[in-house]
Amino acid sequence: MSEFLASNEWQWRLLRTIVQGVLGVVITNLDLILGWCVLDPSMRALVVALVMAVLSPIMAALGGGDEEIVIPKGGSHGA
Repeated sequence: MSEFLASNEWQWRLLRTIVQGVLGVVITNLDLILGWCVLDPSMRALVVALVMAVLSPIMAALGGGDEEIVIPKGGSHGA
């Protein structure tokens, strides 16, 4: 699993991209799969993009191992 999440070889990057795409499509179509609500078709592309935007950093954090995640802080610039 760590090789899947952390390796930079082309086949692992391709597999991660495919998994993210499949998860995005499944999550977007949950309304059709479960049948409990209807999502406007124009919103589906937005939901896929949001799922991909969330899955990418989560998978990077899971595969990072012992590396500390640093969030850069903006500096104040005086006038």
